[in-house]
Amino acid sequence: MKKKTLDIITYFVLTLFSLGILLPILWIFRTSLAPRLISYKIPPDWLFRPTFSNYLDLAEMYEFLKYLSNSFFIAGSATLIIIPLASLAAYSFIRFRTGGESLRWAILGTQMLPPIVLALPLFVIFKYLNLIDRHLGLTLVYTSFNLPLAIWILMGFFEDIPVELEEAALIDGASPLQTFARIVFPLGAPGIMATGILNFILCWNEFLFALILTGDKSGTVPVILAAMQTERGVMWGVLASGTILAIAPMVLISFFVRKYLVRGLTFGALK
Repeated sequence: MKKKTLDIITYFVLTLFSLGILLPILWIFRTSLAPRLISYKIPPDWLFRPTFSNYLDLAEMYEFLKYLSNSFFIAGSATLIIIPLASLAAYSFIRFRTGGESLRWAILGTQMLPPIVLALPLFVIFKYLNLIDRHLGLTLVYTSFNLPLAIWILMGFFEDIPVELEEAALIDGASPLQTFARIVFPLGAPGIMATGILNFILCWNEFLFALILTGDKSGTVPVILAAMQTERGVMWGVLASGTILAIAPMVLISFFVRKYLVRGLTFGALK
Protein backbone atom coordinates (compact mmCIF):
# COMPACT_ATOMS: atom_id res chain seq x y z
CA MET A 1 0.00 0.00 0.00
CA LYS A 2 2.83 2.38 0.86
CA LYS A 3 4.55 1.68 -2.46
CA LYS A 4 1.30 2.31 -4.35
CA THR A 5 0.83 5.67 -2.61
CA LEU A 6 4.41 6.62 -3.42
CA ASP A 7 3.87 5.69 -7.08
CA ILE A 8 0.73 7.84 -7.25
CA ILE A 9 2.56 10.83 -5.79
CA THR A 10 5.46 10.28 -8.21
CA TYR A 11 3.19 10.13 -11.25
CA PHE A 12 1.30 13.21 -10.06
CA VAL A 13 4.51 15.24 -9.70
CA LEU A 14 5.76 14.04 -13.11
CA THR A 15 2.42 15.00 -14.65
CA LEU A 16 2.69 18.51 -13.22
CA PHE A 17 6.21 18.89 -14.60
CA SER A 18 5.07 17.59 -18.01
CA LEU A 19 2.19 20.05 -18.10
CA GLY A 20 4.57 22.85 -17.21
CA ILE A 21 6.57 21.98 -20.32
CA LEU A 22 3.67 21.24 -22.67
CA LEU A 23 1.24 24.03 -21.81
CA PRO A 24 3.34 26.87 -23.31
CA ILE A 25 3.71 24.86 -26.53
CA LEU A 26 -0.01 24.10 -26.62
CA TRP A 27 -0.78 27.78 -26.05
CA ILE A 28 1.51 28.75 -28.94
CA PHE A 29 -0.26 26.19 -31.13
CA ARG A 30 -3.63 27.63 -30.06
CA THR A 31 -2.46 31.16 -30.92
CA SER A 32 -1.23 30.02 -34.34
CA LEU A 33 -4.78 28.90 -35.21
CA ALA A 34 -6.52 31.97 -33.77
CA PRO A 35 -7.78 34.86 -35.96
CA ARG A 36 -5.79 38.08 -35.64
CA LEU A 37 -8.28 39.84 -33.35
CA ILE A 38 -8.57 36.81 -31.08
CA SER A 39 -4.79 36.49 -30.67
CA TYR A 40 -4.58 40.07 -29.29
CA LYS A 41 -7.61 39.82 -27.04
CA ILE A 42 -7.23 40.09 -23.22
CA PRO A 43 -8.73 38.18 -21.49
CA PRO A 44 -8.44 35.54 -24.20
CA ASP A 45 -11.36 33.82 -25.88
CA TRP A 46 -11.16 30.10 -25.32
CA LEU A 47 -13.63 29.14 -28.05
CA PHE A 48 -13.18 30.31 -31.62
CA ARG A 49 -13.18 28.98 -35.16
CA PRO A 50 -9.63 27.85 -36.06
CA THR A 51 -8.04 29.35 -39.15
CA PHE A 52 -4.85 28.74 -41.10
CA SER A 53 -4.56 32.37 -42.19
CA ASN A 54 -1.52 32.89 -39.96
CA TYR A 55 0.35 30.09 -41.74
CA LEU A 56 -0.62 31.51 -45.13
CA ASP A 57 0.57 34.98 -44.08
CA LEU A 58 3.79 33.43 -42.85
CA ALA A 59 4.46 31.85 -46.24
CA GLU A 60 3.42 34.87 -48.32
CA MET A 61 4.60 37.87 -46.26
CA TYR A 62 7.82 36.46 -44.81
CA GLU A 63 8.81 33.71 -47.31
CA PHE A 64 9.21 31.40 -44.34
CA LEU A 65 9.89 28.30 -46.43
CA LYS A 66 13.05 29.93 -47.79
CA TYR A 67 14.36 30.58 -44.29
CA LEU A 68 13.34 27.08 -43.23
CA SER A 69 15.31 25.53 -46.09
CA ASN A 70 18.30 27.76 -45.25
CA SER A 71 18.27 26.50 -41.66
CA PHE A 72 18.09 22.88 -42.81
CA PHE A 73 20.94 23.31 -45.27
CA ILE A 74 23.27 25.24 -42.95
CA ALA A 75 22.62 23.16 -39.81
CA GLY A 76 22.79 19.91 -41.78
CA SER A 77 26.00 20.88 -43.58
CA ALA A 78 27.70 21.95 -40.35
CA THR A 79 26.67 18.71 -38.62
CA LEU A 80 27.94 16.56 -41.50
CA ILE A 81 31.31 18.31 -41.31
CA ILE A 82 31.52 18.23 -37.50
CA ILE A 83 30.77 14.54 -36.93
CA PRO A 84 33.66 12.96 -38.90
CA LEU A 85 36.16 15.60 -37.73
CA ALA A 86 35.08 15.34 -34.10
CA SER A 87 35.07 11.53 -34.24
CA LEU A 88 38.63 11.32 -35.55
CA ALA A 89 39.88 13.97 -33.14
CA ALA A 90 38.18 12.38 -30.12
CA TYR A 91 39.53 8.94 -31.06
CA SER A 92 43.09 10.27 -31.40
CA PHE A 93 42.87 12.00 -28.02
CA ILE A 94 41.60 8.88 -26.27
CA ARG A 95 43.73 6.17 -27.87
CA PHE A 96 46.92 8.00 -28.92
CA ARG A 97 46.94 10.84 -26.36
CA THR A 98 47.52 13.31 -29.18
CA GLY A 99 48.72 16.65 -27.83
CA GLY A 100 48.47 15.52 -24.23
CA GLU A 101 46.18 17.02 -21.62
CA SER A 102 47.15 20.57 -22.56
CA LEU A 103 45.64 20.29 -26.05
CA ARG A 104 42.43 18.83 -24.64
CA TRP A 105 41.99 21.69 -22.21
CA ALA A 106 42.91 24.22 -24.88
CA ILE A 107 40.08 22.89 -27.05
CA LEU A 108 37.68 23.06 -24.13
CA GLY A 109 38.88 26.58 -23.34
CA THR A 110 37.60 27.82 -26.69
CA GLN A 111 34.08 27.27 -25.36
CA MET A 112 34.68 29.76 -22.53
CA LEU A 113 34.93 32.74 -24.88
CA PRO A 114 31.61 34.63 -25.27
CA PRO A 115 30.49 34.53 -28.94
CA ILE A 116 29.68 38.25 -28.91
CA VAL A 117 33.43 38.97 -28.53
CA LEU A 118 34.10 37.42 -31.96
CA ALA A 119 31.07 38.88 -33.72
CA LEU A 120 32.75 42.06 -35.01
CA PRO A 121 36.09 40.43 -36.02
CA LEU A 122 34.23 37.69 -37.88
CA PHE A 123 32.06 40.25 -39.64
CA VAL A 124 35.15 42.16 -40.83
CA ILE A 125 36.91 38.97 -41.99
CA PHE A 126 33.83 37.60 -43.75
CA LYS A 127 33.22 40.98 -45.40
CA TYR A 128 36.74 40.87 -46.81
CA LEU A 129 36.30 37.25 -47.98
CA ASN A 130 32.87 38.02 -49.48
CA LEU A 131 31.17 35.48 -47.21
CA ILE A 132 28.48 37.79 -45.80
CA ASP A 133 24.98 36.48 -46.56
CA ARG A 134 26.43 33.22 -47.86
CA HIS A 135 25.50 29.72 -46.69
CA LEU A 136 29.17 28.77 -46.60
CA GLY A 137 30.05 31.55 -44.17
CA LEU A 138 27.52 30.60 -41.52
CA THR A 139 28.32 26.91 -41.99
CA LEU A 140 32.00 27.59 -41.25
CA VAL A 141 31.11 29.59 -38.14
CA TYR A 142 28.83 26.87 -36.76
CA THR A 143 31.44 24.21 -37.51
CA SER A 144 34.22 26.06 -35.71
CA PHE A 145 32.13 26.89 -32.65
CA ASN A 146 30.47 23.49 -32.18
CA LEU A 147 33.41 21.24 -33.09
CA PRO A 148 35.19 21.51 -29.67
CA LEU A 149 32.01 20.56 -27.80
CA ALA A 150 31.42 17.59 -30.10
CA ILE A 151 35.00 16.41 -29.56
CA TRP A 152 34.63 16.44 -25.79
CA ILE A 153 31.29 14.63 -25.89
CA LEU A 154 32.63 11.91 -28.21
CA MET A 155 35.74 11.45 -26.08
CA GLY A 156 33.47 10.23 -23.28
CA PHE A 157 31.74 7.77 -25.60
CA PHE A 158 34.92 6.36 -27.18
CA GLU A 159 36.59 5.97 -23.79
CA ASP A 160 33.96 3.38 -22.82
CA ILE A 161 34.63 1.17 -25.87
CA PRO A 162 36.82 -1.83 -24.82
CA VAL A 163 40.32 -1.34 -26.15
CA GLU A 164 40.70 -5.14 -26.43
CA LEU A 165 38.45 -5.11 -29.51
CA GLU A 166 40.75 -2.67 -31.24
CA GLU A 167 43.86 -4.62 -30.24
CA ALA A 168 42.34 -7.79 -31.72
CA ALA A 169 41.69 -5.97 -35.02
CA LEU A 170 45.27 -4.65 -35.06
CA ILE A 171 46.64 -8.16 -34.47
CA ASP A 172 44.56 -9.37 -37.44
CA GLY A 173 46.34 -6.84 -39.64
CA ALA A 174 43.97 -3.88 -39.65
CA SER A 175 45.44 -0.39 -39.72
CA PRO A 176 44.46 2.17 -37.04
CA LEU A 177 42.17 3.91 -39.54
CA GLN A 178 40.52 0.59 -40.51
CA THR A 179 40.11 -0.23 -36.82
CA PHE A 180 38.37 3.07 -36.27
CA ALA A 181 36.10 2.66 -39.30
CA ARG A 182 35.15 -0.99 -38.71
CA ILE A 183 35.20 -1.30 -34.92
CA VAL A 184 35.06 2.01 -33.09
CA PHE A 185 32.70 3.96 -35.33
CA PRO A 186 29.95 1.26 -35.46
CA LEU A 187 30.18 0.61 -31.71
CA GLY A 188 30.05 4.34 -30.98
CA ALA A 189 27.16 4.96 -33.41
CA PRO A 190 24.58 5.71 -30.66
CA GLY A 191 26.85 8.30 -29.08
CA ILE A 192 27.76 9.75 -32.48
CA MET A 193 24.07 10.00 -33.38
CA ALA A 194 23.26 11.74 -30.10
CA THR A 195 26.14 14.17 -30.65
CA GLY A 196 24.98 14.86 -34.20
CA ILE A 197 21.44 15.63 -33.04
CA LEU A 198 22.74 17.96 -30.34
CA ASN A 199 24.93 19.81 -32.84
CA PHE A 200 22.06 20.10 -35.32
CA ILE A 201 19.82 21.61 -32.64
CA LEU A 202 22.54 24.07 -31.57
CA CYS A 203 23.00 25.20 -35.16
CA TRP A 204 19.25 25.36 -35.75
CA ASN A 205 18.62 27.59 -32.73
CA GLU A 206 21.65 29.91 -33.06
CA PHE A 207 20.67 33.57 -33.46
CA LEU A 208 23.59 35.97 -32.93
CA PHE A 209 25.83 35.03 -35.86
CA ALA A 210 22.85 34.33 -38.09
CA LEU A 211 21.63 37.87 -37.45
CA ILE A 212 25.02 39.49 -38.08
CA LEU A 213 26.38 37.41 -40.96
CA THR A 214 23.26 36.74 -43.05
CA GLY A 215 20.65 38.68 -45.00
CA ASP A 216 17.79 37.91 -47.35
CA LYS A 217 19.65 35.12 -49.17
CA SER A 218 20.88 32.97 -46.29
CA GLY A 219 18.81 34.08 -43.27
CA THR A 220 17.70 31.33 -40.88
CA VAL A 221 14.52 30.66 -38.93
CA PRO A 222 15.50 32.49 -35.68
CA VAL A 223 16.28 35.63 -37.71
CA ILE A 224 12.92 35.75 -39.49
CA LEU A 225 11.06 35.04 -36.24
CA ALA A 226 12.79 38.04 -34.63
CA ALA A 227 11.75 40.17 -37.62
CA MET A 228 8.08 39.69 -36.76
CA GLN A 229 8.33 42.45 -34.17
CA THR A 230 7.38 45.39 -36.39
CA GLU A 231 6.52 49.07 -35.92
CA ARG A 232 2.89 48.00 -35.67
CA GLY A 233 3.70 45.64 -32.80
CA VAL A 234 4.36 41.92 -32.55
CA MET A 235 2.53 39.76 -35.09
CA TRP A 236 1.51 37.23 -32.47
CA GLY A 237 -0.47 34.90 -34.70
CA VAL A 238 2.17 34.76 -37.42
CA LEU A 239 4.96 34.49 -34.83
CA ALA A 240 3.17 31.58 -33.15
CA SER A 241 2.73 29.74 -36.45
CA GLY A 242 6.42 30.28 -37.27
CA THR A 243 7.40 28.99 -33.85
CA ILE A 244 5.37 25.81 -34.36
CA LEU A 245 7.00 25.22 -37.75
CA ALA A 246 10.42 25.84 -36.20
CA ILE A 247 9.78 23.32 -33.42
CA ALA A 248 8.18 20.65 -35.62
CA PRO A 249 11.35 19.48 -37.47
CA MET A 250 13.22 18.99 -34.19
CA VAL A 251 10.33 16.95 -32.79
CA LEU A 252 10.15 14.79 -35.92
CA ILE A 253 13.90 14.20 -36.04
CA SER A 254 13.97 13.24 -32.35
CA PHE A 255 11.02 10.88 -32.89
CA PHE A 256 12.63 8.97 -35.76
CA VAL A 257 16.04 8.64 -34.08
CA ARG A 258 14.81 8.26 -30.51
CA LYS A 259 16.20 4.73 -30.29
CA TYR A 260 19.72 5.92 -31.08
CA LEU A 261 19.27 9.01 -28.94
CA VAL A 262 18.34 7.03 -25.82
CA ARG A 263 21.17 4.55 -26.42
CA GLY A 264 23.58 7.43 -26.87
CA LEU A 265 22.53 9.18 -23.70
CA THR A 266 22.94 5.98 -21.68
CA PHE A 267 26.08 4.81 -23.50
CA GLY A 268 28.71 3.83 -20.95
CA ALA A 269 26.35 4.24 -17.98
CA LEU A 270 26.77 0.57 -17.03
CA LYS A 271 30.09 -1.19 -16.82
